[in-house]
Amino acid sequence: MHSTTTKSQRGGGVIEHYREFLPVSPAMTIVSLGEGNTPLIYSPRLSKRVGRGCEVFVKNEGINPTGSFKDRGMTVAVSKAMERGTTALICASTGNTSASAAAYAARAGISCIVILPAGKIAAGKLLQAFAYGAKIVAIDGNFDDALRIVRELGETGDFTIVNSINPDRIAGQKTAAFEVVDDLGDAPDFHLLPVGNAGNITAYWAGYREYLAHERFTRLPAMIGFQAIGAAPIFYDRIIDNPETLASAIRIGNPASWQQARSAIVESHGAIDAVSDQDILSAQRWLAQHEGIFVEPASAASIAGFFKCCDSADAACSFQKIREASRIVCTVTGHGLKDPDAIIGQMRELKPNAATVADVRRAIEL
Repeated sequence: MHSTTTKSQRGGGVIEHYREFLPVSPAMTIVSLGEGNTPLIYSPRLSKRVGRGCEVFVKNEGINPTGSFKDRGMTVAVSKAMERGTTALICASTGNTSASAAAYAARAGISCIVILPAGKIAAGKLLQAFAYGAKIVAIDGNFDDALRIVRELGETGDFTIVNSINPDRIAGQKTAAFEVVDDLGDAPDFHLLPVGNAGNITAYWAGYREYLAHERFTRLPAMIGFQAIGAAPIFYDRIIDNPETLASAIRIGNPASWQQARSAIVESHGAIDAVSDQDILSAQRWLAQHEGIFVEPASAASIAGFFKCCDSADAACSFQKIREASRIVCTVTGHGLKDPDAIIGQMRELKPNAATVADVRRAIEL
């Protein structure tokens, strides 16, 4: 019989790999699903798009155990919660947090409560939370309403909140920046990310700064964040009461880590920009068809943003005049099967053909 947690090297994930940089004690029991160590994939076609000898890499966080970057923070948050004796987790979610929290709660043997906006969650993510055994409560409101309720419930002391307002979540997520540096041998010149609740751009910046302080590399990257035009409170510098975008994971009008993200952007001499839903869907298709990487729409915001930086005079950060041989990393945050509805809507009905070579050749137009 296998234990669900371990103090050894087996299955320790990001905590075992980066323990010295995380708020964990030597004796702490680790709750892990083997998260982290996700591929940093060189992209020749994206590199060609920007030109001038620049190199572009895609950090594919959809390879994490529940299919998104949330697992990095969740292993730390849940391990710390268990150390404190918690018996229940709670979170508000647009989908990925709920899937991750439910999985790590199941791994730890405790309960998980998910508060989510009714009708606003991608089916794949809702299915995950259900499969992992979470108690799911839908509300007649948006993510920001759900987070408000979670904050109030968290004050009772009955639950541990595992949204990115939990500093242990940010601590775990910063390990992605460590991995980028370890893989490249230095930090990139630019790091592009989707921005929703803004915890991830905050975490990456914290990770880069901490690694620099430990002299693991020589320079800091410019952090470039991208929101969907219909849900871009940081870009417009105002709360969006009714955020709308098909990229459900970043459909947030009042990000919890707003100020921290703004600090990351300013301190890194980066930028915040917004991209349309149409550009997001185009980028999602392009990345799948040209690089073989299938991501959910929210993840494709960083790729849509990359194209905007390359092509648009209106981009908040233009790549048209960056120095030669610059290195650019684009984080994609979740697997495409998390939120397949947009792709399903583009598929044509598959009509059966006769089971003969001639009919098949005719169907593929040979």
